[in-house]
Amino acid sequence: MIDVEAVGRSVGPVEESWTTRDCLLYALGVGAGSADAAAELDLTTESSEGAPLQVLPTFAVVVAARLRQIYAQLGELDFTKIVHGSQEVQLQATLPPEGSVLVTTEVAGLHDKGSDALIELATSGVDPWTGEPVFRSVSTLFVKGAGGWGGGRGPAGPEAVPAREPDLVVPMETRPDQALIYRLSGDLNPLHADPAFARRAGFDVPILHGLCTYGFTGRALVHALCDSDASRFHGMSARFSRPVIPGDRLDVHLWIEADGVARFRTMNHRGEVVLDRGTCTYGGPLPSLAGRG
Repeated sequence: MIDVEAVGRSVGPVEESWTTRDCLLYALGVGAGSADAAAELDLTTESSEGAPLQVLPTFAVVVAARLRQIYAQLGELDFTKIVHGSQEVQLQATLPPEGSVLVTTEVAGLHDKGSDALIELATSGVDPWTGEPVFRSVSTLFVKGAGGWGGGRGPAGPEAVPAREPDLVVPMETRPDQALIYRLSGDLNPLHADPAFARRAGFDVPILHGLCTYGFTGRALVHALCDSDASRFHGMSARFSRPVIPGDRLDVHLWIEADGVARFRTMNHRGEVVLDRGTCTYGGPLPSLAGRG
């Protein structure tokens, strides 16, 4: 049973650190190097001449998700009934290959959707030495069967993507073993690795992590909108619409809305939408977090 008085509770600050190996493993987990290894050496190696290592901006979501103690503030949850609804990340600084942030997670909202509940968790990361903001990550979680207590339904969701044809489509290929690579960044849920567990959850095979699909899409946005310069990526948000099967092709459809703003959706090769109502902001280079290991 969800504790409906949980809004405003928080956990942290807790220092979370990462290494070059973490960043390289994450990049491989979201497909970097699979299509053109030479073009993504700056994401997949730490010592290639002329290709200094960049950290994918969506790695901030992985750092934010480590603070799992927040779930104890929400009451008794049945994790088999939780579905990731949406994800947003906003960057105020680029992440270095080695670094630390102080992370705080708050229960920012709890909405009654009738039969279901929607939990909103907001995580901020700040520079441990200066206190300057580094990122903000906001996740929403649907909890099936946990609604009906008479609470507010919450704000309206983001607008649909434009009805016209996209300005650009970026194709990306996932690998059959993609979930096995991505899970090494910290999400060891057997739904993404164990066929027997996946069948009990209603799937024919293990599915890809939603945040892996999110990372694939973020990587496409860095290349398409930021000339492959991760420091120019300012943020993205999207709704999860459908699971991805490892090995699926993903096509990121892009609409340029204004200077520094694009809308997007991601579809699989069967024409099904897997990420929807997406927005990406980008522009000039962000400052770099100093990053002391």
